[in-house]
Amino acid sequence: MKLEIRTLDNSYSEQATDLILNIQQKEFNVPITIHDQPDLAQIESFYIEAGGNFWGAFISGELVGTIALVKFNEREGAIRKMFVKKEFRGKDLNIAQLLLEILISFCREKGIENLYLGTVNILKAAIRFYERNQFHEIQKENLPASFPLMNADNVFYHLKINENR
Repeated sequence: MKLEIRTLDNSYSEQATDLILNIQQKEFNVPITIHDQPDLAQIESFYIEAGGNFWGAFISGELVGTIALVKFNEREGAIRKMFVKKEFRGKDLNIAQLLLEILISFCREKGIENLYLGTVNILKAAIRFYERNQFHEIQKENLPASFPLMNADNVFYHLKINENR
């Protein structure tokens, strides 16, 4: 199995939406719909043109993982759309870790110093993953004012990006 990670544009909207909604709705029963996530239909304008990016992990041509960065001010960004298809999760392929490392490298290149994210407390493996990667839980009221909140999120994390990681 050859893993390839590349930037996604609007031509991947349908594939990304299918992957993400299946995980959110069917696997974890998170009450979120496509209407709550219009960014998935506007990858280029929502993520890339604003200074962020959207990456996909592919195995044999199949989209099996995603991660996105919303740059919401000059030195701060938010992780969005971090999903890996169930059968491709884990340390064997390490897809989530590779996606996160690409996003953090991108942040360093672009001068983004603080990375934030919101998730849902039922996503225990995701929370452990972020904590293993030195993210620290913060209270919602301590998020930057311009942080792009998602209604479903109820746990929040911060990572100070430095050169020595």
